[in-house]
Amino acid sequence: MRWLVGWSSIAASFGTVGAVGNGGEGRTVHPVGSQLLWGDPDPLWAVGDWRPDEIRVIGVATPEGAPTARLAVLGCCGATDEQLRVGLLAARGGAMRHLTAWPGSYTAVVQIGRRITVAGDLAGARPVFHTPWANGTAYATAALPLADLIEAQLDIGHLAALLACPESPEALGDGTPYAGVKRVPPGHALILREGSREITGYEAVASLAVAAPQVDPVHAVEGVRDALVEAVRARLTAPRHAPETLPQDPGPVPGMGPADRRAARGAPVAGIGADLSGGSASATLALLAAGLPGLPGTLLGHGTGAGERLLAVTFNDLTTRGHEDELERARAIAANPRLHHVVVAAGEEALPYASLGTGALTDEPGPSLVVAERHRRRLAAGSADHLVGHGARQVLDAHPARLADLLMDRRRRHLLRPVAALTKAEGPSAHSLFVPLTLYRAARRLARTSYRTGLETAAGLLPDANRYAPDLATTPADASLAALAWSRPGPAARWLTGEALAEVSVRLQEAAIRPTSVQRPGEARARAALARSAADHRILEQAAEIRSQRLHAPFLDNQVVRAARALPESLRVQPGARAAILRRVLGGAGIHDLPPGWGTPSQATSTAVTRTGLRTALPDLMALFDAPLLADAGLVEARTVRKALRAASEGEPLPLDGLAELASTELWLRRLLARRGTCWTGTAAPRQRAVAGGVVPSRRTLQP
Repeated sequence: MRWLVGWSSIAASFGTVGAVGNGGEGRTVHPVGSQLLWGDPDPLWAVGDWRPDEIRVIGVATPEGAPTARLAVLGCCGATDEQLRVGLLAARGGAMRHLTAWPGSYTAVVQIGRRITVAGDLAGARPVFHTPWANGTAYATAALPLADLIEAQLDIGHLAALLACPESPEALGDGTPYAGVKRVPPGHALILREGSREITGYEAVASLAVAAPQVDPVHAVEGVRDALVEAVRARLTAPRHAPETLPQDPGPVPGMGPADRRAARGAPVAGIGADLSGGSASATLALLAAGLPGLPGTLLGHGTGAGERLLAVTFNDLTTRGHEDELERARAIAANPRLHHVVVAAGEEALPYASLGTGALTDEPGPSLVVAERHRRRLAAGSADHLVGHGARQVLDAHPARLADLLMDRRRRHLLRPVAALTKAEGPSAHSLFVPLTLYRAARRLARTSYRTGLETAAGLLPDANRYAPDLATTPADASLAALAWSRPGPAARWLTGEALAEVSVRLQEAAIRPTSVQRPGEARARAALARSAADHRILEQAAEIRSQRLHAPFLDNQVVRAARALPESLRVQPGARAAILRRVLGGAGIHDLPPGWGTPSQATSTAVTRTGLRTALPDLMALFDAPLLADAGLVEARTVRKALRAASEGEPLPLDGLAELASTELWLRRLLARRGTCWTGTAAPRQRAVAGGVVPSRRTLQP
């Protein structure tokens, strides 16, 4: 895990350069295994296995007596040193948006005198956290180190909200699973001035009274194409890194070649690669990276390097059937001579819920913990720099609530195609005849419902979520109807206790009366879904981490998210919009030969794999929830969860995503309490780690 940490305090000097005091001279504290980027009075460290080119510090010459001006960029950033200097000069004048407009995925920290600005990203894949400490404010790109710093307890209320309403920022607020550690919302920056903190947004807020000017669809798609090309180019032009040689190759093994032995050791291949699942998102990135023109030093101006072939990895699950079409599409795409195709076959050892007893502690809980071993096996066959298509669905697709936005803008005719597609997906039945009218009424009701009324309605329904099972949608039309609301319970809410649901309901009621800059319902729900997806990608990146490997998700980059938000809603809500947009993106890059069926969704296969993994790992899951920590915290009843696990394994139609969230949160709690040591050292370092005392506080001990 890699993170950066620093702080700002009222004191102008602590006496010891590079080690900040915690109340007096000689009492120092600094992170373990850190690299100091700049020192007192407001130090900044980089912690973890950062590559040399991933840390860039730029300073500008200032007149004598002028405040110090310097910029630190950590991550993959496609800006040149001159562009960084221009961005630093713009930041001195208060233009923070310049710091977030470069290609790549990174965190930017600017220091102008005693003023520090830390910019988060738009999606939430690179969040910023902060907490009061030592008469000032400490900040970091990970919550666990700050929790260690202040010896934080668990925030059981936040865990309840995370399970009950994972896509409702109003319920989650700015909290984290650690009491006292706060999160900066996506699209915002943290500004510190001698210990005082301010959170401000750097993106323009759309008006509710006047619709935003519609961008021409052709130009909007061209913007997405340019942003994706620049995002991929930023990864290709970065220095290549060879994986570390340890552990050593034991030598020839009967039936295993060098590549097989390397994958068994968990070491990636040197160079750059990409996922190739046969879907539209991963295939787009693989084809762009393989044939991106204009890179210096490439053969005939094409390819990932002079004669270099892109490693394309396809995962083949041998335990289920029904994904043969995806494999055929992947093989057809991999016929490109600039692609080297590798198929990773796996059986029951790579199913969801496999190897629950092993795994790294992540910064926060997330549903991806139960599939970490599955992804790790695929990524072990990948490259040192590996492109993945995570986030494409949330960035490019239209959330069903955007139907209400179209009605608010009086564009009813654009509802015809999505409503007709949902009616067709419903199949020939008496119920399908009423789908168009039902969807139109639901969209009109949401368009006419105010933000406050919508949250109050959701708060009133939440305590009964475990009775009416709101997230169990059997058809696409049912799922769209359930999504047409300002807020709705998540799939795990049906198994939470009444006390936990009541507490989350109070959070929603308080948010309803709190002043806020309200967006349109469709736009607000889409941003919340993107933030949830980006947070889960971040957790997956930590849980399935392989030494010397970097995962790159270009669809979550700032410039790609901005370009996608410029797409007209009428273009988004069309059936198959994501595949159509990416097809036009590839066409604009000169790639036209795509296999039949490209872009076909595969949600049914994913559900079958999850159910198979649940059935296989049922004994381990029953043992996990024999005496769960979630029950000790008052969030669930162990008997109810065990009954649901057994019923789901037998084929009963239950929301599998909700069970995955419960299992992931329980796993995370056990790993958190089993950890030893702390992230800090020094004479004034905290003597206890996060969750001081090593126990989960009971709900009865929490303050109301």
